[in-house]
Amino acid sequence: MISGVRDPAALAQRRIQRWAWTGAVAGGLAALVSGAPASWLAHGVAKASQGRLALVDARGTVWTGSARLALTGGTDSQDTSELPTRLAWTMRPRWNGLRGELSSACCTPQPLGFEMQAGIGRLTLRVDDSASRWPARLLAGLGTPWNTVQPEGILALDMRDLSLEWADGRMGVSGTARLDVLDLSSRLSTLRPMGSYRVTITGAGTSTVQLETLEGSLQLSGQGQWVGQRLRFAGEARAAAGREAALSNLLNILGRRSGDRSLISIG
Repeated sequence: MISGVRDPAALAQRRIQRWAWTGAVAGGLAALVSGAPASWLAHGVAKASQGRLALVDARGTVWTGSARLALTGGTDSQDTSELPTRLAWTMRPRWNGLRGELSSACCTPQPLGFEMQAGIGRLTLRVDDSASRWPARLLAGLGTPWNTVQPEGILALDMRDLSLEWADGRMGVSGTARLDVLDLSSRLSTLRPMGSYRVTITGAGTSTVQLETLEGSLQLSGQGQWVGQRLRFAGEARAAAGREAALSNLLNILGRRSGDRSLISIG
C-alpha cells in the first residue's frame, strides 16, 4: 500500500460499523420510549398535580395502559377517593405533540379524545366535544372542605370546542365546559337531595365562571373569572323558605355567614 493512501475497503467497513452502532442506539432508544412503563406516566401526573391526582396500580405502558384514578388532598394528605372502574388511556406521539383518548366504564359513554401541542414557552390542550358522568363523591378525596361536605350525586360534564393554553405563566380558555351537579346531597344535611346546579365556564379572551341553581332547597349562585392561573369567584348560598334548619350546618361550611346567607369567596 502506498503511504498516506487509506484503504477504501477499511474505510467502508468503519462506516458500516458506525452506521450499525448508530442504528442499534437509535433502535434501543425507540424501544425504550415505546415500551416505557405506565409507572413513569403515573409519576409525572403526581408531580404535575402536586400529588392531587394519582394513577394507582398503573399497568401497561405510557402509551397504552390503565390505572385506578384517585383524587387526594396532596402529597401528605390522608384523604383519597377513587373511581369505581379503572381509567384506560391510549396516546400516540405526533411531530409537535400527541393525540390521546381516556375512558372508564363507569363514566364515559364514549372515549374522551384530546390533543396536546407544545411550542416554545407554550402548551395547548384541545379536548374533543364530549359528554361524561362522574360520581360527585370523588371530590371528597381533595380534602378540605370536600371531606367535610362528603358530596353525593352525579357530575355531568359537557365540553364543546374546549381548548386550554398555558403561556408565560398564564392559562387561557376558549370554548365552553358545562358541569351539571345533579341530585346533590351531603352528610351535613338531612335533605336528600338538596338540589341540582350548573357551573358554566366560557372562554373567549377572558374566561368566565357562572354558578346557578337548576332546582332545589339549597340555592346557589355566583360568578367569577380566571386571572392568570387563579380563579376569582364570588357567590352566595341560601336556604329556601322552611329549609333553614336542615341546611344550617352546610351553610356554615360553604362560606362566611351573613344573616340567612353564606357568602362564598375564592381567590
